[in-house]
Parts: sequence; C-alpha cells; structure tokens
Amino acid sequence: MKSLIERFLDLLFPPRCPFCRAILKEHETRICAACLQTLPRVPLPLQRQTFRHIEACVSPLYYKDDVRSSLLRYKFGGLYTYSQAYADLMLDCLETNGIDADLITWVPLSDKRLRKRGYDQAGLLADAIASRTDIPCARLLVKQKDTPPQSGIKSPEKRKTNVSGAYRPTDPDLAKGKTVLLVDDIATTGATISECARVLKAAGAKRVCAVSVARSVFH
Repeated sequence: MKSLIERFLDLLFPPRCPFCRAILKEHETRICAACLQTLPRVPLPLQRQTFRHIEACVSPLYYKDDVRSSLLRYKFGGLYTYSQAYADLMLDCLETNGIDADLITWVPLSDKRLRKRGYDQAGLLADAIASRTDIPCARLLVKQKDTPPQSGIKSPEKRKTNVSGAYRPTDPDLAKGKTVLLVDDIATTGATISECARVLKAAGAKRVCAVSVARSVFH
C-alpha cells in the first residue's frame, strides 16, 4: 500500500506508462493494461540469442515503435524512473528462460558520458533487477575509452572495432569463478556485450549471460 506522501506525489505527478505515456489507472502498476497486451514482445523461441563469449542473451521486447521511443526517452530524456517497469519485463524474461546468476553487473557508460547524462541507464536496470532477487549487484567493469555511440555505426565489424579494448575489470577477483548476469538496455549486433563478456571471462568469470530490455528485429 502506498504511503500518504506517495499518494500526494501521485496527485501532483500522476504516474504514466513508459510506453504510451497514458496516466496509469489505480489498478495498473508501472505499465498500462493496454501496453501489456500490445507491446512488440519477442516470441519465446526467439528471446534467447547467443553471441561470442555470451552463453545466452535474452530480451523480452523488440526495439521498435513505442519501445524504441520509450528507450530513447529513458536514455536521453532523463526519464530514469522507467527502469522499474523495464526491470519487471526483464525479470519475467529471465525466469521464463531459466537464466540464473551469482552476480549481476552492467555495461557501463564512460565517465564523460555519465557526467553529461547524470545516470547510467544500464546500471539502474541492474540495480532494479537485483532489488527483486537475492542476487547481489556490483560494478565489475569500467569503460576506459569514450567511444562513439554504437547506434551511429551500422557495420557489425566496425562496431566490434569501436568497442575493442574499451572496457576493463574493476577488480578481477570479483568475477572469478562466478556466473555473471550482464545487463544492458538494447541488444543489436551484440558487439558491446560480447566485448564486456570477453573482459569478464578474462578476469575469471565462469560463465556470462546477458539480458536487455529490447533486441533488434533483424538480428
């Protein structure tokens, strides 16, 4: 049950669906009933992708239409509270696909981009997933190079080159012998999460699985 303060804030700033932006009704939690029915969900057999160094990467939604617009608002529009609704969908996808882990981490922003944006969108997702499970969350990676955004690079090979050597482990001992769940917002060619997984495995991680809010329609 919501506290008095939470109810007062809801009156001032009514909670909205992160996808269609409609004001949520009293019985709706984080996502409106209409969007729960119409979101472009990935069919179960296609939710699970494999990339280099990644045992499995699962995603509940396709990166298109209202999902794409929502994620762009989340990343660039300061709507970081969307992370809670996304985490609900991601956790359901993880459970459906039988993905478990010893430790949760995320694909980090560079310090430069973090200062500009004010928050790390993948880090918020990782924290939100961890808060709903008994799995601890830790920052295992640092982005040591401020690379151009992957979204502006179409070639899969150039995407791999762009992120090569961009990440390093924070403390190699943290990942040693662990099954790590790597969290990101969008999975397209898999170049970024593959590079992060490579670094984690080089640091001693036993296995790396991944989860994203959305995946490309064509990969």
